[in-house]
Amino acid sequence: MALIELGRFDRNEAHIVIGLLDSEDIFAVAFDGHASIADGSAFLIPVRVMVDADDLAAARAIVEKAAR
Repeated sequence: MALIELGRFDRNEAHIVIGLLDSEDIFAVAFDGHASIADGSAFLIPVRVMVDADDLAAARAIVEKAAR
């Protein structure tokens, strides 16, 4: 499995995207979700949502459809 970045989202939106992809049987994981919590800037740093490279096109289509 080779992870690739699907996109960068605010913290809450990233977890919504991950849940959406999970409901479509696409594995996704958040990177950087806990970055800079100590200095209080955690909500300013975008969270990267990562998916398997083989699922990237399907994941993009699902996210784009949900955004409409």
